[in-house]
Amino acid sequence: MTPITNSTKAYHYYLDVYGKYGTTRYDTHKKSELRQVYNSIVNINKESPLYKIKNNADIPKFLIDIKENARQVKNVISSLSDTGEGLESAFQKKVATTSDEEIVSAAYIGGISDTDSSQNYDIEVRRLATPQSNFGNFLEERSLDLAPGEYAFDLLTTANSYEFQYTVNPDDTNLSIQEKLSRLINSSGVGLTAEVISDENGHSALKLTSKQTGLSANETELFTINPKASESSIEAMDTLGINVITSPAANSSFLLNGIEHSSYSNTFTINKAFEVTLHGISPEDTPSQIGFKTSVDAVADNLQELVDAYNGFIHTGTRYADSQQGNRLLRDLKSVSYAHKQDLESIGMVVDQQGAISIDRNLLADTIENDNIKNTFAVMNSFKNALSIKASNASIDPIQYVDKTIITYKRPGANYPSPYHTSLYSGMMLDHFC
Repeated sequence: MTPITNSTKAYHYYLDVYGKYGTTRYDTHKKSELRQVYNSIVNINKESPLYKIKNNADIPKFLIDIKENARQVKNVISSLSDTGEGLESAFQKKVATTSDEEIVSAAYIGGISDTDSSQNYDIEVRRLATPQSNFGNFLEERSLDLAPGEYAFDLLTTANSYEFQYTVNPDDTNLSIQEKLSRLINSSGVGLTAEVISDENGHSALKLTSKQTGLSANETELFTINPKASESSIEAMDTLGINVITSPAANSSFLLNGIEHSSYSNTFTINKAFEVTLHGISPEDTPSQIGFKTSVDAVADNLQELVDAYNGFIHTGTRYADSQQGNRLLRDLKSVSYAHKQDLESIGMVVDQQGAISIDRNLLADTIENDNIKNTFAVMNSFKNALSIKASNASIDPIQYVDKTIITYKRPGANYPSPYHTSLYSGMMLDHFC
């Protein structure tokens, strides 16, 4: 079997669409959980028929979308269920709020019973943490101020040092050289972003900015650029001007409950309970308040997070609805909301024709505040549990939704596990012969 470009396209698709999302603590698992997943895969392999998958460039993308949507659903469910206090408490996870989201936002990262819900903080932002910027010289875009030849410079960061080499050709321009260096730096993964800035007079300059913000007590810069010790490289650097710090990095500065603090970053934690992100400068003597939402709002926000994850899964099925595999996924997902439709709508979770759910917060608030709150939580958790099972099944065997040609069925109850069944998905080994 000779793999072709579908595998490469699959990984590029994953990196482009999902690579920007980081992992969470819910993406790590205990040995017992991994063993359970393994045993589930073995059981599926034992009874799975022999089949071929049609050669379709959308199949790898479809499988990745299923896996990532299932992961998102499972992570949301895990975040609502990371306590042993019962199902009701799972939907009462605390939700942080601030009085001015444009100045500061907050997320609660503690457990359900870790912090008193009456705990509040006042924060007055005096300065945001900033990165270091080196803004080069403006050069006429269509001219060439560097002689054709080979050039090099060293980049020193707080952690590593790098050497960059570039070539100036006779047909280059100042703009093409700046764009070449911008691509070189952006693709090198050295912790800097580079961009070419053009003005209205036909001139352009190369700007370098650190991804890191703030400085420790013994640091004066986050990165330094030095030309190689040759006359040509030194002259080229003087022409480009990217070795000059035009905006030094700085730490954030803020008052927390009247006490001055600083941070290297604009995102930090308070008392292991709140993750705070600074967005703007506070008006003088006007602090923002950080606290918790009311119980009704907290339940609604946590439920909205679960609904959004489910609706995202529905949206994936809708995007592939013109194929049999997309319809198969949609039918499977719709069965979750349709099976609970009457109960869900009685507490304010409205199910539309596509199976997607919207929340009527007024009706939800009524059901939470009345005497029948146990029934409300029972409905929520019944839906949550059904969705958890569906997401787990989809994550373990996404191939079940793919169009395939059955070659032969196995004899029931007398089979051994096949080690290659799931590798078809995990390795994206989809080629002309599948």
